[in-house]
Amino acid sequence: MTNASDAVRGFGPVFVLLFGLQFVSMGAMEMSGPFWPIQIKALSQSDGVFGLAGVAVYVGPMIGMSLTSALWGRIGDRYGNRLMMVRALCGLAVTQLLVAIAQDVWTIMALRFLQGACAGYIAPAQAYGVQITGGKDRASLFAWLQVATNVGSLGGAFLGGLILDRFPFAAVNLTAGIICALCAAVAWSSLPVPARGAGAANPGNATTAKPATSTVVPIAALLALMGMLLASRMVLQVPFSLYMTQVFGAPHWVAGLTYGLLACGFVLAAPLWARLFENRSPSYVLGANVLISAACVVVTYLAGGTGSVAVFALLYFIWGALLGGTTPVLLALISATAINDRQGSVLGLAQASQQIASASGIIAGVGVTQFLGLEAAFPLVATLYVLSCLSALGTWLKTARPKGS
Repeated sequence: MTNASDAVRGFGPVFVLLFGLQFVSMGAMEMSGPFWPIQIKALSQSDGVFGLAGVAVYVGPMIGMSLTSALWGRIGDRYGNRLMMVRALCGLAVTQLLVAIAQDVWTIMALRFLQGACAGYIAPAQAYGVQITGGKDRASLFAWLQVATNVGSLGGAFLGGLILDRFPFAAVNLTAGIICALCAAVAWSSLPVPARGAGAANPGNATTAKPATSTVVPIAALLALMGMLLASRMVLQVPFSLYMTQVFGAPHWVAGLTYGLLACGFVLAAPLWARLFENRSPSYVLGANVLISAACVVVTYLAGGTGSVAVFALLYFIWGALLGGTTPVLLALISATAINDRQGSVLGLAQASQQIASASGIIAGVGVTQFLGLEAAFPLVATLYVLSCLSALGTWLKTARPKGS
């Protein structure tokens, strides 16, 4: 079974620092995440402004990141992914401090967009990890970095709530800005500069082995599949708490606990999925994603039809566990398909695609639930997973069929 000690032994001590930086910095960014509606509501002059800003404050950073991630990736390929990690952390620190002193919704919306445009930490961190590990066990590496993000997000939201119970909202962003600045200093002073050509070593040891020419999967197809899976997941980002309280009559702590079960399932399952896919062919990975997508259809359909909070929570946990076999392994396959000196560009493009898909899912979820009611949320999610399953199936059939047959 894959565990943290296996990861440390496999990747070396730099992995601990990389994991820690991702855990702390992503946690800092999520300190304000669940509480933005409170601040936006307090600063909005009307319900219309609140409705617009309440969505834009989440979607804005995604749009900003989608516009710049590929550019930062290309710069990282040229000047170093370590430098891009430090740049992103500095950008997050400065914008968080500016957001802390902003006192109108329009300024906050602009700064949140700028925050996304200046950020883009995850893609260079992944590319740096590939360099520092020599391309070994990519799916495990990406899975553990995604675990750091998810656990950090949960811890950050909890810490943000503790701060907000005692201090004004600005204190949450000030704290996050200071933490990001400290992470930037640690990254600059402690992360080693990869040797020139690092990442070229052991290319055949990648978790998803470097595919032969006859089984190369088009990166565009992988990005499209990953985007559909993410859009399906993000439909419930905004209406989830309303769904829990209005459909089940659940108290807020139950809604929060249930929401966290998705991340918990992901955290527990992602390393196990990575081990399952170790050294497997692209065809095997895609075939498994066909089954995972189909399972997500069933789980989300059942979740939308149950009247039991306990059953709903269990299904939400299972859903999170299934998602652990999607994004990290697909990212590993994308990374293994790309040439070594374009890791930053390709992973930056992947991050941009993820942000576009996430924003699309959020907008679709808000739009459908506004016009058709909260009960339409899960049928939409299940339908999107059907499309994901069909996309995975089509890509798998092309990959499984030998070239020229």
